[in-house]
Amino acid sequence: MFDEKQKAIAFATIKLVDFYLDSVQNDLQSVVEWIRCIGRKLHLSSSQKPFKILTCGNIFVSGEHGIFIKPNQDKKEIVKQLAEAIVAFEKDISKETIDAFMLKDFVNESLFITDALHSVGYNSFNVDPNMKLILDSDWDTFDDYLKALKTKYRVKAKKALEKSTDLRTEDVTIESLKQLLPEMTLLYKNVSNKASFNLGYFNVETYTSLKENLKDDYIIKVYWLGDKLVGFLSGMINQNSLDAHFVGIDYAVNRAYAVYQRMLYDYISLAIDSNLKTINFGRTASEIKSSVGAVPQDLTIYLRHRKSIPNRILSLFLNRIQPTEFRLIKPFKIKNIKN
Repeated sequence: MFDEKQKAIAFATIKLVDFYLDSVQNDLQSVVEWIRCIGRKLHLSSSQKPFKILTCGNIFVSGEHGIFIKPNQDKKEIVKQLAEAIVAFEKDISKETIDAFMLKDFVNESLFITDALHSVGYNSFNVDPNMKLILDSDWDTFDDYLKALKTKYRVKAKKALEKSTDLRTEDVTIESLKQLLPEMTLLYKNVSNKASFNLGYFNVETYTSLKENLKDDYIIKVYWLGDKLVGFLSGMINQNSLDAHFVGIDYAVNRAYAVYQRMLYDYISLAIDSNLKTINFGRTASEIKSSVGAVPQDLTIYLRHRKSIPNRILSLFLNRIQPTEFRLIKPFKIKNIKN
């Protein structure tokens, strides 16, 4: 987007996503079936065709990664104009009809800006929160983190670390990545197939270009049990934050060797060693992430159908969507309760 002097003041990143209603595997299945039935009667949907969504934002990372605005601009007006431009841009980017337009994931502090999207037909709904850990400035080592935990959770952490002592970790390089990719793909699918629904499946081969371009700011660590690959984690250093990316797990050994718990503690150790301020763990497995100190950060998505009648139907569907409930755990001593 340009101002009257033809200087760039904002841009949006967009991606065309094929979403299959059949992929929903949670308590919304009954609602999805109702939407599908109404859609068939109105000749608005087909069981054979995917629901095509033009998405502003990164479908593989939680958070605000879709719209960038220069300082000292009218952000409400720019967000609204970008949303309208994305709709108008439909005919230029695809020969196939786009069903809906989505802008994701906005934190509560941004809603006074993004709620302007309601005036151009967008419906808003909440999704599972991003689990965020704020690192205490007193933590110079991982042991400092452990000392900040209440006794119960410090014991739990040490037990998990003890169970994972047979795991051997290795930092992945560009040279070793090519050989590891086939097994990493299988481990990633183990995790992604457990999701209630996916907007898209990540191509693990993308790790090559991420590592080549971000170098040490992109981290991949693999976990071996003997000579068998049983897990991996990935993440990127984003200014003062460590953004956890995808993980892969062999669930056959996960419980016995605390593979996933070990990964969470390794993320924390990596962030402390890199002098970072926060970790964005993403929005799955919220309870176990809260057990290591992460707190929920609410996220809002805006969605509209290209046609007015289906958009009203869509709003009824979106009103039924609620974030997954989970037990919020507060593992820190009183001094660290702010975390």
